Amino acid sequence: MTDSSQSPDLETMRHSCAHVMAAAIQTLWPKAQFGVGPTTENGFYYDVLVDSNITEDDLARIETAMRKIRKKKHRFVRSTVPTDDAIALMQTQDQPFKVDLLELLKNKGSTAIEKALDDDKAAAVETDASGQPTVTLYQTGDFTDLCRGPHVAHSGEIGQFKLHKLAGAYWRGDEKNPQLQRIYGLCFAEKAQLEAEIERLEQLKLRDHRRLAKILKIYHFEDEIGRGLPLWLPAGMTIRQELEYLAQRYEREDGYVNVATPHIAKASLYHKSGHLPYYKEDMYNPIELDNEDYYLRPMNCPHHHMVYRSEPRSYRDLPVRISEWGQVYRYEKSGALNGLMRVRGFCMNDAHIYCRYDQVKEEFQKVIALHARYYQLFDIEDFKMILALPDHDKANKYSDDKENWEKTATTIREAMDEMGFPYEEEEGEAAFYGPKIDFIIKSALGTEYTISTCQLDFMAPCRFSLDYRGESGEQEPVLVIHRAPLGTHERFIAFLLEHYGGNFPTWLAPCQVKIIPISDRHCEYARRVHDALFATNVQCATGGIRSETDLSNERMQKKIRNAQIEKVPYMVVIGDQEVESDTITVRLRDGSALNSIPVSAFIDRLKTEIEQRTTIETASSEGE
Repeated sequence: MTDSSQSPDLETMRHSCAHVMAAAIQTLWPKAQFGVGPTTENGFYYDVLVDSNITEDDLARIETAMRKIRKKKHRFVRSTVPTDDAIALMQTQDQPFKVDLLELLKNKGSTAIEKALDDDKAAAVETDASGQPTVTLYQTGDFTDLCRGPHVAHSGEIGQFKLHKLAGAYWRGDEKNPQLQRIYGLCFAEKAQLEAEIERLEQLKLRDHRRLAKILKIYHFEDEIGRGLPLWLPAGMTIRQELEYLAQRYEREDGYVNVATPHIAKASLYHKSGHLPYYKEDMYNPIELDNEDYYLRPMNCPHHHMVYRSEPRSYRDLPVRISEWGQVYRYEKSGALNGLMRVRGFCMNDAHIYCRYDQVKEEFQKVIALHARYYQLFDIEDFKMILALPDHDKANKYSDDKENWEKTATTIREAMDEMGFPYEEEEGEAAFYGPKIDFIIKSALGTEYTISTCQLDFMAPCRFSLDYRGESGEQEPVLVIHRAPLGTHERFIAFLLEHYGGNFPTWLAPCQVKIIPISDRHCEYARRVHDALFATNVQCATGGIRSETDLSNERMQKKIRNAQIEKVPYMVVIGDQEVESDTITVRLRDGSALNSIPVSAFIDRLKTEIEQRTTIETASSEGE
């Protein structure tokens, strides 16, 4: 129990606030069944199942009930009971999820609960003087919860809170289990801190990639196609094309060759690669063709290995760098799907480098340098690098070759240290075939996720006989580097939407220029301007400047407003003056303007931005 003479720490306050929310829900829905209620970066959540779904309108009712509990200053009363007694109690209270936790705790211990639920406070098993297993319970008013604690002294110390979001969550993350409602709350010690966080979240909502993608018409999901399988709309496809064009140019400079490989392959290929033994639960079920099982590919690697094997290789040929924007499919759980951030079908900026052992460090460093080049281009500064290593206690997850694990991990450490890039090490996150560097980016919404990776693979050469004829004439194994600096189109474009707030730089914007004739008599001139932009020879995926002409019957101000909502970098307004002087007036996205300039001067400006992938933030003084 927390000493009431001391101020509770924020973590304890938030955890206690979660209990108070659960107690409030129990007063409003007496038959509510509870899952877990851990803390978050800015508050807490609790998973709950009620007869009729809790709605956004109900959040205010729950808050009112919480304030009443806070006012009563109920103490958090801790008790220790035998595990079997706790199970009997939760069965009596009709709390099946708590019973499930207790059974898991009884059979596998508290560590199993932490891993299954990502909650280190859900429960802890101890023993009493007689050696009997016990658990801790906390009672707040009429609400009793399974919890290891600690908590504040009483409900009056839970600080300032606000319930702000509802979501769905399958029990224990398994879509075969019941779906609970996850209620998120904010919690801070001071009211000013809470209000600042509420304002921050409101601003971040405006940058949510799902909201922006709908406005900008980037992608669409359709139930008849399937969850997590996006349809790329024309605007989204344009961004994809520009990213592919960029990657192709950079990779060509670094000596890559492009290939295209099938989306499916025989089961035997994935047995050989190790995906079926180690990765099967993330793959789609097989398709039977000609009495053989075929799988949708979860990775491009096995196909690229076959490309490498398609002809004999000499030490003089190495390194061989094979790249492909490859479409792959992975069976993500329904509850994990999240817009473009997590999908079931995606296109990866994939490549594999086949090299000699004495070339590995240099090739690895070139890949890291390519990552840095991309991040500089996109102004990505908030990221970290993780050296993902194996957990050798999990023999079913990683190959049992400690010598090669250590050798390849040492190579990565040396490569990173020589380049001066800071990194952290993390056990249990390596690929099954070797260690890797994961690039963790924090989005504008504050979410961290892996955007790309660079991996060393010592298993594939053995499994696929990937070798070369050495200087001695003997066949020697290569080492394989897997890399995907731009990650997948889906996740990277979702990140860019939030990173730029939808205001893509001109070179990447789906529509670069919106042409706005003031009236019908200006449409012919508008078409000529559009044709001049389209015919411009620009080094980009589409070959010309991308423009659209708004021929709707809307008033000019409405047309401009529509273009601003679509976040078009440039708006060309055409009226009598422009037609008579054979010029254009340009409004920039930042609010500045270029008045009465020749179309050729505007084209020169755009070519500079597009080809150099720079942004000219305001109108030049000569055009103002």
